[in-house]
Amino acid sequence: MVANILEMRSITKTFPGVKALQDVSLNVARGEIHAICGENGAGKSTLMKVLSGVYPHGTYEGEILFENEPVSFRDIRDSEKSGIVIIHQELALSPFLSIAENIFLGNEIQRRGFIDWNKTNLEAAKLLARVGLSDNPTTKITDIGVGKQQLVEIAKALSKEVKLLILDEPTAALNDEDSAHLLDLIKHLQGQGITSIIISHKLNEIKAIADKVTIIRDGRAIETLDMKSDEISENRIIKGMVGRDLEHRYPDRTPKIGDEIFRVEDWTVHHPTEHDRVVIHNANLTARAGEVVGIAGLMGAGRTELAMSIFGRSYGSGISGRVYVRGEEVKVKTVADAIASGIAYATEDRKRYGLNLIEDIKRNISAAALTKLAKSGWVDDNEEYVVAADYRKSMNIKAPSVATVTGQLSGGNQQKVVLSKWMFSDPDVLILDEPTRGIDVGAKYEIYTIINRLAAQGKAVIVISSELPELMGISDRIYALSEGHITGEMSIADASPEALMQYMTKEKEQ
Repeated sequence: MVANILEMRSITKTFPGVKALQDVSLNVARGEIHAICGENGAGKSTLMKVLSGVYPHGTYEGEILFENEPVSFRDIRDSEKSGIVIIHQELALSPFLSIAENIFLGNEIQRRGFIDWNKTNLEAAKLLARVGLSDNPTTKITDIGVGKQQLVEIAKALSKEVKLLILDEPTAALNDEDSAHLLDLIKHLQGQGITSIIISHKLNEIKAIADKVTIIRDGRAIETLDMKSDEISENRIIKGMVGRDLEHRYPDRTPKIGDEIFRVEDWTVHHPTEHDRVVIHNANLTARAGEVVGIAGLMGAGRTELAMSIFGRSYGSGISGRVYVRGEEVKVKTVADAIASGIAYATEDRKRYGLNLIEDIKRNISAAALTKLAKSGWVDDNEEYVVAADYRKSMNIKAPSVATVTGQLSGGNQQKVVLSKWMFSDPDVLILDEPTRGIDVGAKYEIYTIINRLAAQGKAVIVISSELPELMGISDRIYALSEGHITGEMSIADASPEALMQYMTKEKEQ
């Protein structure tokens, strides 16, 4: 029997008014890949912050043993000295420093009181090779993609002689190829004796890589499953996460599709800085009242660029084409124009563009339609509170009150605030860009239910998603996009993953 490298015993962590963790115990064997699953807000990240010293000893109850010794970390540097390194979902790299500077930031290689740049770059190159990167160590972080940035974070962890590597949603922002490479790397590091804890919502990845999985629900450890001996299915994990079977991952819906209310004709978009480069080529699409229309495409196909350019020309240059809402051509030269015309767009990057994370729920919900709350030129605070409280209840936003700072919410609840904001603006057309990215299966089901509710109200809902099963589970009709061209359109009755993938990989006609 392999000895444990980590034991967390009866961990309880309380915030004002909320018990985030209650009597949680976790055992991790040396050299294993241990997954932690749970719905958003279940306490997964909180538990790892306790372990890594982000929440220092004395701010929680319980005991931590690492390599059979009791530990009491005062901060993250303390845990790193012991060989525990955490990589957060939000990467902590400085974009304008080089790869080498980031790897050794706070742990600089010095000679006679000065940084030894030759040795720094040499050692950085060795670490990059260990994670499968051949980039020059002097390259700035801003000049490499998110997938490579994630690998730089792991190289940084390796520079600290890591024994236990904690990865919080490491593939959330990665495409399939980068995700596969990262998972292969974690397996490779396991072969070198490095233990990993991985928090992920992607159950297929957990099945592929994890030795064991601990499920946390509502701040409690529900169970630990042996992925090898128990032949655990995804549905078995889901049942532990949400406390019930999800026989149908997509809620039942009987479409009631009416007349066309949205049309885009001959929509062409050029790159915002490379003005000769066409990003979207003569796109044509429609959406009807009560219809959910999916847009499928591989990374770089132009899905987000299409949506943002329609929404007040938020992206692109040299834009041409026409947009119609309820049969009338509308001008969408600005975001304000788009909103006034009945078009809403929920961005794929809710943290950067969709929300003001330092503002409360109330202010975020009202942000896109303040004129509806105005009296004599001033926002009616009482009415704003009532509106937000109604959405908090109807959308099941888990927060003590609408005065809660939005940045303190889980990803799923933040997404509900984004949707509430646009629902309050009462649009005819709602474009949702990756609406379930980075949220768990239980929260996804709630988002799907909200989409169905919007369609039932007669809205036209357009959903962009990288997950074909999701698009097929919620859409009435799907467009496929490849290299900026709409290459196909299929009713859901005719759609299949294979047929959609053919359209999504179709090369542009010469």
